Amino acid sequence: MTPFKIVTDSTADLPVEWLEQYDLTVMGLTVELDGVVYETVGENRLTSDVLLEKMLAGGQPTTSQVNVGQFEALFREAAKASQAVLYLAFSAALSGTYQSAVMAREMVMEDYPEAVIEIIDTKAATLGEAYLVLKAAQAREAGASLAETLAIIEDVIPRIRTYLLVDDLQHLVRGGRLSKAAALIGGLVNIKPLISIDRDGKLVSIAKLRGKKKGIKEMLALTLGQLDESCVMVAYTGDVEAAEQLRATLLADPQVEQVIMAPLGPIIASHTGTGSLAILSIGRDQR
Repeated sequence: MTPFKIVTDSTADLPVEWLEQYDLTVMGLTVELDGVVYETVGENRLTSDVLLEKMLAGGQPTTSQVNVGQFEALFREAAKASQAVLYLAFSAALSGTYQSAVMAREMVMEDYPEAVIEIIDTKAATLGEAYLVLKAAQAREAGASLAETLAIIEDVIPRIRTYLLVDDLQHLVRGGRLSKAAALIGGLVNIKPLISIDRDGKLVSIAKLRGKKKGIKEMLALTLGQLDESCVMVAYTGDVEAAEQLRATLLADPQVEQVIMAPLGPIIASHTGTGSLAILSIGRDQR
């Protein structure tokens, strides 16, 4: 048994190989599309490719948080085994999943007052959230205690930088993640709002740029101008070639030693649609 259990959710878009390598547990949010509810973890999970195909055909997915009962079962099992839990949650400003976990912890603590269940609002999404999970897993592997691991994570969270370009902002508006005013600007001729996640974990439009090339150039400038760690993350939907090109550009910069690249999973892709590109990194200053 590991000294403490590391849990996250399917919005982290973890590379599959990490799950076994680091012994991680992923809680799955769900996607409802055309009257069918799809899981986002497990063998029969919905893939982003299938989802995006359905969206291009006119499908309008909705997503649902992990419920209290699922967290309660997980936390209760760990408490019975006297195993501490560290849950790194999707931004509480973007989902009720964090609150479900908090409620479940309270329920379990009533029966197991000595249980150790740490719940952290990462104020992040996709590979930014995944990077925190990686940090926690590597710290645990190196022998860090839960308290030491928490200190590492809490230092990094305020410095996670997320920059996102999307082709169609209406998906974010429909899901309640972005204001209609920001989407209206994005509907103008070839204007691409650059989206970020602020210090509170909310999505905000930070720049209005003409064309995707200028958007990518701005993302690179913002990332490389503040970079504190040599690992950078690239997430995407649909356009693998653009993501590969972005990866190569990043690696050509002497500050960057590693680029972790992965497609956006179905939960995040439900809100971005196809043609999205994101750069996630750790900056020197707080966001």
